[in-house]
Amino acid sequence: MTEVRNNWTREEISEIYNSPVLDLIYRAATAHREHHNASEVQVCTLLSVKTGGCPEDCGYCPQAARYHTDVKVHKLLATEEVLQKAQEAKDAGSTRFCMGAAWREVRDNRDFDRVLDMVKGVNNLGLEVCCTLGMLTEEQAQKLKDAGLYAYNHNLDTSEEHYKEIISTRTYDDRLDTLENVRKAKISVCSGGIIGMGESDSDRIGMLHTLATLPEHPESVPVNALVPVEGTPMAEQPRVSIWEMVRMIATARIIMPKAMVRLSAGRVRMNMEEQALCFMAGANSIFAGDKLLTTPNPDVVQDEEMFQTLNLIPRKAFKGEASVKFEQIPG
Repeated sequence: MTEVRNNWTREEISEIYNSPVLDLIYRAATAHREHHNASEVQVCTLLSVKTGGCPEDCGYCPQAARYHTDVKVHKLLATEEVLQKAQEAKDAGSTRFCMGAAWREVRDNRDFDRVLDMVKGVNNLGLEVCCTLGMLTEEQAQKLKDAGLYAYNHNLDTSEEHYKEIISTRTYDDRLDTLENVRKAKISVCSGGIIGMGESDSDRIGMLHTLATLPEHPESVPVNALVPVEGTPMAEQPRVSIWEMVRMIATARIIMPKAMVRLSAGRVRMNMEEQALCFMAGANSIFAGDKLLTTPNPDVVQDEEMFQTLNLIPRKAFKGEASVKFEQIPG
């Protein structure tokens, strides 16, 4: 049985990451089958509930106010509209619904109160409800938990060493502090990163090392390939190869065997065979729908065809978690 460890060294992770790719896939596929049903893939939906106008300077993000992109700024959506989108996502087969707001951090105001109402509503639909709202205090995390939040996404993006090349408006420690606040509130942690931002293999290994040596592994690790957007500093970055994605997914699967490894942004540029390699390497979650916040994503029909061809079955919500049962949240 693949051991769950939190004391990985960078050297050990580097050795895994750099092993011959077919051996790496085989080892990851073995670890995957020890801890998961390899035929199951969770289908998630990500909705931008507040778009654009963000004061941060993340080099990859078209929602930063300082960049000139085609993103149309819109204020926080109405709760009813969000709940309708969540119901549509559930009807289309999603079991996790994630709401993203282009904020630097959560502020205690009416907008946050509305997000809490959205969380209650989505939870009451029986979906795993996730949010990504920027930095979060311990008290705010507890409010989200009390409203029924299941998971919180806050990606590390890259290694600590490369981080300052990507973002200057917050620090790596700010990211880690938010993850700690989420953990204290007993909310499931979703944290991964993006490859293709000019980082080295050593940076990719460094990010995985940070995640795998947290006191508890994230329950969810999204692996994103950069989708370059015109108007951002990273608009000209070359496409990430499938083998780079496979190495990241397989290494994450081996060193964090119980986590959901999410094949996230960048799927739109992959054919079915490339995605199948990612599932073989241990990915067991995708985001469905035609958009990931503001960047394109494969449509539902394509994904249904892929699931049929590869004999994949959608994973149920709250699976295998005796301690986390769905409960209605009043209000």
